[in-house]
Amino acid sequence: MNHEFARCFTKDLDSLAKEVALCDETILWHVPPGITNSIGNLTQHLIGNLNHFIGATLGETGYVRNREAEFSEHYLTKTEMISELKKTALMLEKVLGSLTDEDLRKIYPLEPFGYQMTANHMIMKLANHLGYHLGQINYLRRIAQGPKS
Repeated sequence: MNHEFARCFTKDLDSLAKEVALCDETILWHVPPGITNSIGNLTQHLIGNLNHFIGATLGETGYVRNREAEFSEHYLTKTEMISELKKTALMLEKVLGSLTDEDLRKIYPLEPFGYQMTANHMIMKLANHLGYHLGQINYLRRIAQGPKS
């Protein structure tokens, strides 16, 4: 029903996979001075975020998130990240594609946000979140690789 949402996410997840593919393992985990997170940690965070809020919350996939580890550990290799991004895109296609207009109007009380919102609102918020971090990741990669990238 709502494959348009999935296409938006898939486009950005494909771009993110390309960004990760352009990094070697050193750049993936490098944190420049004055920056809080690496490309690897931000990518792990996005995978966890989407699998939690769309997969587990909307799709009841059973995904269990460890948000703290997304930022504190290097638990995925570059190859695994790219694979997880592809799996996340497939999950999004399945879950978002199955939502009805009624599902999109349902209210979800979401603790991290501190207020209730419809599924439609949550999906838009998550798309913006993905785009925000994708921009950060692109910038961090270009800083780490120099002006030619």
